[in-house]
Amino acid sequence: RKSKITASRKLLLKSLMLAKAKEEWEQEIVDKQAEKERYLAERVTPLHTNGLSLSQLQDLCRELHEKVEIVDEERYDIEAKCNHNTREIKDLKIKVLDLRGKFKRPPLRRVRVSADAMLRALLGSKHKVSMDLRANLKSVKKEDTEKERPVEVGDWRKNVEAMSGMEGRKKMFDAAKSPTGQ
Repeated sequence: RKSKITASRKLLLKSLMLAKAKEEWEQEIVDKQAEKERYLAERVTPLHTNGLSLSQLQDLCRELHEKVEIVDEERYDIEAKCNHNTREIKDLKIKVLDLRGKFKRPPLRRVRVSADAMLRALLGSKHKVSMDLRANLKSVKKEDTEKERPVEVGDWRKNVEAMSGMEGRKKMFDAAKSPTGQ
């Protein structure tokens, strides 16, 4: 199935979307900066130190110092609450993992179970039939092929010169071919 939009149209739409996103991002940055300036203008009054006497400057410094202490105490309290909450969250996560029962499972081992034992485990007391599969197999008697053919054991050093060369190999080949041996 072919798409209904061509590749060039897709590229054009993608570039338009990226341009729009960039404009909105820049506008968001400008809005945040304006909000910050408005908040600071509202909370922090500009200091006018021109024409103040020494005692008035000292009073102003004491006043600013008290405000800084109040803000610092609030910051410390908020930080302590935040640390307490993060510790509590960690503890709750550990409790959840413990309750879930996430244990490491041991690797399974191969166990040899007979058919009878398997049926007994599955059926319980209902199992009465014995399934001895090996007894049902046909018994095959091993033929004594070695007894039929007598093996001649001789001294290997005998006839070494006679067996060497091509004549000896032909004799060995002929001897293996015939059932009587010679």
